[in-house]
Amino acid sequence: MSLNLFDLKGKIALVTGSTHGLGMAMARGLGLAGASIIVNGNSSQAKIDKAVEYYKKEGIRAVGYKFNVANEEEVIKAIESIEKEVGPIDILINNAGIIKRTPLLEMEVSDFKEVVDIDLISPFIVSKHVVKNMIERKQGKVINICSMMSELGRNSVGAYAAAKGGLKMLTQNMATEWAKYNIQVNGIGPGYFATAQTEPIRVDGHPFNEFIINRTPAAKWGDPDELAGTAIFLSSKASDFVNGHIVYVDGGILATIGKPSNEK
Repeated sequence: MSLNLFDLKGKIALVTGSTHGLGMAMARGLGLAGASIIVNGNSSQAKIDKAVEYYKKEGIRAVGYKFNVANEEEVIKAIESIEKEVGPIDILINNAGIIKRTPLLEMEVSDFKEVVDIDLISPFIVSKHVVKNMIERKQGKVINICSMMSELGRNSVGAYAAAKGGLKMLTQNMATEWAKYNIQVNGIGPGYFATAQTEPIRVDGHPFNEFIINRTPAAKWGDPDELAGTAIFLSSKASDFVNGHIVYVDGGILATIGKPSNEK
């Protein structure tokens, strides 16, 4: 057995939505473990270029590709270019996603569909076309970024929860169909993390900040870098017989019913 179970040297990882936030944290972790990173985004080329420079300053080989993960034609073209210009994709992390916080009775059907398109259908599209090449090589790792909303409901995020619940089952079905080709498909379900997006609600005294601190057994928000270890594990030889699982990186939230707000 190799002692370098977590070594990703020589591997190429496509991480969708890796220009910022949790996607960037996971991609950085894979890069520091030796992988070359394919940076993806769809908002602007300038944002992708800035992210590529960030990775390079960390000593990570990175190349940027702008494409819409929900557009199959763009995905096919991008994957062909990546495999021709950079090399075969060994690791795929389907991280790109959106959330619209709107109560179901007030939500437009078009908004519901947009969330499902990006959070559920795009992992199917990207995986389908990446995995075709993995099958030929008889190896590959696919990681779908699920959510605690793959297990729980919450007010105003019905579309997101529906998509992430579906992504959990899609992950299991991908594993069922592709395991025989030596492809491992698993998911990561992040809890609540300290990112730029959550900064406004992480101040002392904010009701949601107090709720998260009280609801999480670890009694804190997660550090984005704390996702890196799980991403490396599921991308490496260490997980070669792990298939169809969702690893929840949540500080223990899903392990407990919680506690009263006045309980220490």
